[in-house]
Amino acid sequence: MFDTFSSEQTAFAESIDAFCTREIGSFEKSRSLADGGTHSQEIYSKMAELGWLGITVPEEFGGADAGATEMCILLERSMYGLAPIGSIGPTLIAGAAYKKFGSAEQRERALRLLAEGGTLSISMSEPGAGSDVGALRCKAERSGDDWVINGQKTWCSNAHFADRILLVARTSSSGSKHEGITMFDVPADIEGLRISGIDTMGGREVNDLYFDDVRLPADAVIGEVDGGWAQLMSGLNIERLILAAMQLGVAERAFDECLRFVSEREQFGRPVGKFQVLRHRIADMATEIQATKLLVYAVAKKVDADPDALFPREASMAKLKATELSKWVTLECMQSMGGYGYATEYGIERLLRQAVVSSIYGGTNEIQRDIIGKTYGL
Repeated sequence: MFDTFSSEQTAFAESIDAFCTREIGSFEKSRSLADGGTHSQEIYSKMAELGWLGITVPEEFGGADAGATEMCILLERSMYGLAPIGSIGPTLIAGAAYKKFGSAEQRERALRLLAEGGTLSISMSEPGAGSDVGALRCKAERSGDDWVINGQKTWCSNAHFADRILLVARTSSSGSKHEGITMFDVPADIEGLRISGIDTMGGREVNDLYFDDVRLPADAVIGEVDGGWAQLMSGLNIERLILAAMQLGVAERAFDECLRFVSEREQFGRPVGKFQVLRHRIADMATEIQATKLLVYAVAKKVDADPDALFPREASMAKLKATELSKWVTLECMQSMGGYGYATEYGIERLLRQAVVSSIYGGTNEIQRDIIGKTYGL
């Protein structure tokens, strides 16, 4: 319905669907491949071999040099197909920063790593700096030609198996709180860094990072010293599109699982989907999913048409709408399926756990609403 993809993009989506059906196929297989976690390096490596992970990586680093639309297709269809590739979001978000601001050596190392199936993480939040990123206190201080890092970061997704971490730290306390912030390229196994998991309802996904006199060379700086805030802001289009596309896929999968169930499950002598309350619920979900899909891909095409432009309103709208959609749809599907929606056998509870955190990470939806309001002069 309302298909606006090219024939090549449609073929790409179909190939991802076929891969996920062949390699994963079920919630049980997806859980097994990830060994109870969120990431299977086996599946991730197979996607890298197919050239998919490097979809937005320049050809000189082994990628396909495609655009935001193709990236969204990969993420949407992978999440729909239950691909246990928990690192793909943070890896693509961090990769975009390396691509835009990294030195020639950093780009060669990080982007080739991404294309070949390596994993990246990005560390911004701290115990006292969540939505207010400018309040961060983890310090990077000069020591001769090096930088020495001390402090704590938190909520760092997938750092426990990442190859490299893009760290955002404070390099100066003069000026406004948004000045004096710098990005650093950090090997995840560097001496002095301790990574400690945080238990969550989604499993082992996020971590505390403790930096104790971690020494980095001068060339670990990504972009400009004290220029990290502007660099972060310039990457929000891609970050929010990544999160939106992933949650669109989650919502679509939940919907199809629910539709299949209510079409087959009989009570009072007929399929429960024939009852008006569930028929109307299905209609509402289908309409909202289609509207959200149109929004997400419209924003992706704007980014493709002008990759250097900032689209704070549109990107925030896409993230806000898709993540609120996934929460609402997964809850509606659980209610429609009754006790079966609560059972791990049917997978809706897993999709719900994926959905509920999505309105928090990547900038809470309260922050997204605030940004959108400001674009209207409020």
